[in-house]
This record gives sequence, C-alpha cells and structure tokens, in this order.
Amino acid sequence: MQNEPVIALCGNPNVGKSTLFNALTGMKQHTGNWSGKTVSLARGICTRGGKRYGIVDLPGTYSLLTHSKEEEIASGFIADGNADAAVVVCDATCLVRSLTLAMQVSRLNARTVICINLMDEAERRGISIDTAKLEALSGLPCAAVSARSERGIDELFIKINAALEAEPSPPPAFACDCPNAAFCLSESICAKCVAVSKKADECRMKIDRILTGRYTGIPIMLLLLALVFYITLEGANYPSAWLSKLLLSLEPPLNSALLSLGLPQGAALALSAGAYRVLAWVVSVMLPPMAIFFPMFTFLEELGYLPRAAFNMDHYFSRSGSCGKQALTMLMGLGCNAAAIVGCRIIDSPRERLIAILTNAFVPCNGRFPALIAVISMFFTYSAFASGALAGAVMLTALLIVSVAATLLCGRLLSRTLLKGEQSSFTLELPPFRMPRVGRLIVRSVVDRTLFVLGRAAAVAAPAGLLLYALSNISIGGQSILAAAVDFLDPFARVFGLDGAILIAFMLGFPANEIVLPIAIMAYTASGSLEELPALCDMRALLIANGWSIKTAVCFVLFSVMHWPCSTTLLTIKKETGSLKWTILAFLLPTLFGLAACFIVNAVFTLL
Repeated sequence: MQNEPVIALCGNPNVGKSTLFNALTGMKQHTGNWSGKTVSLARGICTRGGKRYGIVDLPGTYSLLTHSKEEEIASGFIADGNADAAVVVCDATCLVRSLTLAMQVSRLNARTVICINLMDEAERRGISIDTAKLEALSGLPCAAVSARSERGIDELFIKINAALEAEPSPPPAFACDCPNAAFCLSESICAKCVAVSKKADECRMKIDRILTGRYTGIPIMLLLLALVFYITLEGANYPSAWLSKLLLSLEPPLNSALLSLGLPQGAALALSAGAYRVLAWVVSVMLPPMAIFFPMFTFLEELGYLPRAAFNMDHYFSRSGSCGKQALTMLMGLGCNAAAIVGCRIIDSPRERLIAILTNAFVPCNGRFPALIAVISMFFTYSAFASGALAGAVMLTALLIVSVAATLLCGRLLSRTLLKGEQSSFTLELPPFRMPRVGRLIVRSVVDRTLFVLGRAAAVAAPAGLLLYALSNISIGGQSILAAAVDFLDPFARVFGLDGAILIAFMLGFPANEIVLPIAIMAYTASGSLEELPALCDMRALLIANGWSIKTAVCFVLFSVMHWPCSTTLLTIKKETGSLKWTILAFLLPTLFGLAACFIVNAVFTLL
C-alpha cells in the first residue's frame, strides 16, 4: 500500500462504514499495526477506473475531541498524515451527528469527503437530502451512497479523486473545535438540506412523546426491562439444565482420558472434578441467558430505543453529577459489567467517564442472575415455583431500581469529593427508529458480545475450579481449608446478616459470580467438589437447616447486587483507566455500599 493513495474511512458506529469498506475492497482486507502503535487497523486494496487505492477502516467513533481509545486511534492516524484523504461515512437517516464528526475530521485533513450512506433506507422513510446545498454550506464534497447495493460508489470516487488532485486548502469555515457548537452548526446546516416527510415525522414524534414522556417514559422502560428479564429467565431455564447435564456427562470420560495419559489420580481429579466441572457450570449457567439477553438488548439498541432510555434517565444522572449517557452503559451492564465498562468510552468528559466506570458495577450482571432468581424463588415466591420467572423478573426489576439509586448516590458522592469538576453538557440526538437487520443483530449479539464475554469468563473459571478443589480437599488438623475459612469468617459475616459459608462463597466466586451459590452449597454439605444443585424445594430445606431465614435471604440478595466486581470486570477497569488506584476504588465502592445495606437490614431485623 506504499504506492497507492491512502483513503481513511471514518464514521460513527452503525453507519455502514464496514459495509462500505467491504464493498470497496471486495472483502479482500488484512489487518496490520499502525506504525508506532499496537493497534490493528483493517486495510484493503480497491481498484477503481484502473487506479489502485489503499483503504483503511478506522474504529467507529462519535468524536475526535475526547480521549477514548477509538478517538485517539482515529484522530492520531489522520493527524499524523497517514491518510492522503479522509472519507467520513454518514448515516442519511441521522445526518446531524455524522456531520459533526466531519467538521472535526476536516480540521485534521483538508482533503475530507462526506459520504452519505444508507440513502435507500432514508428514501423509504421519506427523507431527502440536497447534496448540492450541503456541499455549498459545508465547503466539503459530498456523495450520496448506498453501500449495500454499491449505488453511488462511482460518484464517491469522483469526489475523492477531485480532492486528491486539488491543492490542500484551509479547513472550511464551518469546522469548529467545540463539540456543542459543532453540533448546533450541524443541526442548522441539516435543517436547510434535509427534508422529512411530514407523515413520517409526525408518526415518530407521537411515538417519542410516549417513550420519553414525563409520566410514561420511565414506566415503559421498566416494563420493557421486566419483559426482557422474564423472557431471559424463562427461556434460559431448560437450555441451561440440558447443557449442564451434557457438559457434566463428559467429565467421567475426561477423567479416564487423563488417567490414561499417566496423570496421578489426584491430578486427574483436580482437572476433571475441579477445573472442568467449574468451567462446565459457568458455561451452562452463562451461555443460555446471554444467548437470549444480548440479542434482545441488541435489538433494542439497533431499533433506536436505548438513546430514549438514556434521555429518560438523563435528569437523574445530571442531578447526581454524572452524565446521562451512563444510562446506556448501565443497561449494557445487565449483560456483562466488563462490556459496560468498555461502553463508557461514549462519554466525552474524562471526569464523568471515570465516575461511570467506578459506579457501573452496582448493576447486577447476568452472572448474578442465577443465584438471585434461585434465592428469590425459594424465600419470596415459594408458593409460585411454576411462575418463578415472572416473579423473579418483577423482583429483579425492583432490585435494579435499588442498584440505580445506589449508583446515583455514589456518583453524587464522587462528584462532590474525589472527582470534583464542572459538569459537562451534551446534546442527545434521538435517532430515527430502524428495523434491525437479522444478520447484523446475530453477529453483534452472539459473536461480539455473548461469545466474547463467555470466553473471558471461562478463562478465569478453570483456574478458580482448581483453587476451589484444592481448598476443599486439603485438610489441616482433620478439617479442610475451606471449612476452616468458613469458621474463621463466620463471626464477621454475622454482623452483616450473612454467615461464613456465604462470605467465603462470594470470595471464591470472585473469578465468576455464577459459582457463588454452588460453593455455599458445597460448604454446607462438606462436599469436596462442586455438585449439581438439588431441586429448589430441597435446596430451600438445606439452607434453612443451616440457619437461613428471610433476613439471610434479603442480605444475600442485597450483597449479590452490590459487592466487588468480578475479576474480568476489574481487569477491564484497570485496562480502561490505566490506574491501579481507580481499580481498587472500583472494588471498594460497591463492596462498602453492599456491606452497609446488609448491616442496616440486619440491625432492623434484630430490633423487630
């Protein structure tokens, strides 16, 4: 790619940039490290009109003026002169936000071309764009394109070649550095260039008035959330049980295979009954709920509902000194807290991004759902085991409200103490509703989220299984290390309405929250390995026999919602912040809140 002009593709996420890249390169791309960096960029060769072009696909970003990894990569690549020309791919159905990015790019590269993608979709929705007027007002060449059908590609390259042949000129007058000013200017330009069918616009306005209404927005959001919980819990029940039986049935052959390789019996049992069994538990418990939750979450995201949810929560987060965009990352945390931490990159303010990172772990991830729903079913909806999913969905929604309240309180404390600063403002654009594409939805939800998160959880589950097996099978003075740890922690745990078995279960469940309740059961039964959980009625009897009460169940549920993040999340926090100090604080904050809540509940029950 040394002899060809290099064209950098920039754009917001979900504007069809990758589709355009594949259309240009014929999917004959490769990845390579940007010189001086350790970041891989997608690169390819495009031949058009007998001329070769090097195409570089930059990470999707909303801005070049903040400090997330994506923004730094995109802005650095362009600012360092690596691109001969920059093509800003815009969403024709939501042009304002993309045009704001084009302003920023044009300040770094004078040869900037606006590529208005998704024109076919815009036309179906009654949206028309006057590209000639847009060129005149922006001072940048514009081309209307539909990447999926390759419509308008020839016009795009006419604009690119004209930009490459022209002498570099100063940035257009409309380009500005202030994000809010740039957005307002983009909005003003689009008002003159974009026309929307009155009927389509009125329909969207009516829907938005309902979804973001003062009295309807929050209730609808909670109902949708409860519905997602219900479908996830009800749908994951049978697949999880089937997958558990399948994976656990492979344990004996695995043990036999290890013995046939000459491993000592103890080592073979440690690997099969320890590492493999815990890994099987994590996979069987996590995979079905994630395979259901993430597609539904991605559907709402692609549909355009999540920005409306953020709009509904913006007032509350603003009052706490945080950013309304944190609502989006919190919703992601319901699937995986680590994914939510990465999602905090959408928050422009470094201070508010850090607040979001430190407080996002208050939201329970799907790894905590199995224990939560089991305890809720046993102690609060015992008479309705058959409808446990519905009751669990309602109570999980209530617990989420509690976790959001704790998040807001903690955010307010941080904004008034350690992270003082001027609160930023942001303009939240409500994108048009868009019917998600099935293929894209499956790839994003299953490959990019479900399998990614599952892989990270599995990577820490196997070592945790080895540790757990060792602690439960190595004895000192006739007592296993696990039992000794339970006895040691019991007096401290009682102060918070828990017991030693519960506390050690949370500690050993640090690599994967899914194994907390099984570890507690193992401690109560004095079993040397993780066993299949009994039926709910039998488990309830076992827990009651070991001193559980309504008070214990309440404290367990509260501490499950608010305690230290798992190892995967903490590693992600360390990576995102680059600071051990903030990682430790992210560990302490939810833990202290959880212990305080349990202490209060224990005190109240003691007085009653």
